[in-house]
Amino acid sequence: MTKYSHPFRKKWGQNFLADRNLLNRIVRTIQPREDESILEIGPGEGALTELILPHVNEMASVEIDPLLIDYLGKKSIFKNLSLVNGDILQQSIEDLPISNPVRIVGNIPYNITSPIVFWLIEQLDYWSDAFIMMQKEVAKRFSAKPYTKDYGRLTVVTGVYLDVNYCFKIPPDVFIPKPKVDSAFVHFTKKSNPVISDEKYIKFNKLVTAAFSQRRKMLKNTLKGFGILQGTCPEIDLNRRPETLTIEEFASLI
Repeated sequence: MTKYSHPFRKKWGQNFLADRNLLNRIVRTIQPREDESILEIGPGEGALTELILPHVNEMASVEIDPLLIDYLGKKSIFKNLSLVNGDILQQSIEDLPISNPVRIVGNIPYNITSPIVFWLIEQLDYWSDAFIMMQKEVAKRFSAKPYTKDYGRLTVVTGVYLDVNYCFKIPPDVFIPKPKVDSAFVHFTKKSNPVISDEKYIKFNKLVTAAFSQRRKMLKNTLKGFGILQGTCPEIDLNRRPETLTIEEFASLI
């Protein structure tokens, strides 16, 4: 594609992929097929979009930057692409101009990684799998184990619904402009049997958030507002700290 001089918006975390070898590796990892619907988060200048679009049944890209929407809309190679100008966190997949369930791919602003993953959880019925680029340190949290500093709310709330596969590391020099951190390409799939039911999600999320908001405090102090007392919860020692509980033990508290 012919590139143009885009005014990068720091507030939107814009870092565009500019390495053809990496772009091809991403496509090989995703393995798009002609019967599939792809939802792309943050197409940028369309470098990855260009490689995926010819191989799928339909594709929609959500982009918050109106200048990029205008740029992509003028490219003849994207005539079959559905473009949506907006914040992905304000979108409902079922309302987008694409059939669902979709497969999702996104080069997202790293400062909204957690909200986007929780957005995925809230829309489980409308996607089949998701490939997300994120800061490497954040990616490590999804597979973190209890008793480690990376283990926290993101690990626990994600782990009850999703399986996570760390695909590969991405160095800063394949982006324009270069970020100051290493990145990772991460694959999310849905658990066939979630650890908690959908109707318990809101309470579970609030409980886990409260527990890790003061991670050095014992659970008996951080969870008393939820009516969780040692006498009513004999299977879990509430003198423990949150980073010592497994995902299944957290689920047993609700």
